[in-house]
Amino acid sequence: VGSREPADQQHVEALRSVHADYAAVMPYGFIRERNSPDIIFDTDRQWYGETREGARQYIELLHTNGIRVMLKPQLWIWRGVFTGELVMASEADWCKLEAAYANFILTYAGLAEETGVNLFCIGTELGAFVKARPAYWDELIAAVREKYSGRISYAANWDTYTRIPFWKRLDLIGIDAYFPLSDARDPQGTDRRAGWKRWKADIRKLQEKIGIPVLFTEYGYRSMDFTAHKPWLVDRSEAGVNLQAQANAKRAIFEEFWGEPWFAGGFVWKWFIHHTRAGGPADNRFTPQNKPAEGVIRDYYQRY
Repeated sequence: VGSREPADQQHVEALRSVHADYAAVMPYGFIRERNSPDIIFDTDRQWYGETREGARQYIELLHTNGIRVMLKPQLWIWRGVFTGELVMASEADWCKLEAAYANFILTYAGLAEETGVNLFCIGTELGAFVKARPAYWDELIAAVREKYSGRISYAANWDTYTRIPFWKRLDLIGIDAYFPLSDARDPQGTDRRAGWKRWKADIRKLQEKIGIPVLFTEYGYRSMDFTAHKPWLVDRSEAGVNLQAQANAKRAIFEEFWGEPWFAGGFVWKWFIHHTRAGGPADNRFTPQNKPAEGVIRDYYQRY
């Protein structure tokens, strides 16, 4: 998660302690409304870690520590409106959005090449944009390839990944893996594994068709009751803190996917650079930091 200030070595030590060998760095662009074509990015009004300069500093520090990087520039629509609903009202606005988004993505594709990152993500959860303008995305992928020589993915939402038309033009099938698994308050292991059965079969079917590995561009659960029911919920819910539910859900995803030869791995949502101040026993948000889920991650990352 981008911070107000540069990262330093103590911030990386927590990543090293869980045996992470990759980290996602996420500079942001901002949109005022879901039908606005203007993207504001890399300004002095943003937090340092959300800018081009901040992304470069994070990347270079991570590389110094032997941690590879996925550069994942993302959009944020004011008030947290879901980016999958980004739709323009006119052809003129679509063309304006396409130009603005290309400028945003190619700016960071250039940074990815300059810094030698291993993986670049061309978009995150932009389902309506992809559906409405498929030819544009083919052109964007070609333009990114001209600027960046590494591997490319796209982060599709869990309920749209089967409808992305350009997977064969990429190197990894990217999925933000917030699949609903159980409606129980604290699902047990058999419930969670059963919940994955259908989704995993569908993921494997697509992977066999496309012929490239699957990457969970985001995966995570909140440390709260019913965490596996609607894992995508980001509201400020005061649902009861349930640290073990989060840890158990993490364990299930490792058990289901990490040993599969067609699976490339994934990126935990989400991780703050100030580790000592993040998460903790009273926190019901997504971060696993200073919770039992962190220990689960450490155990499985060390194993693999």
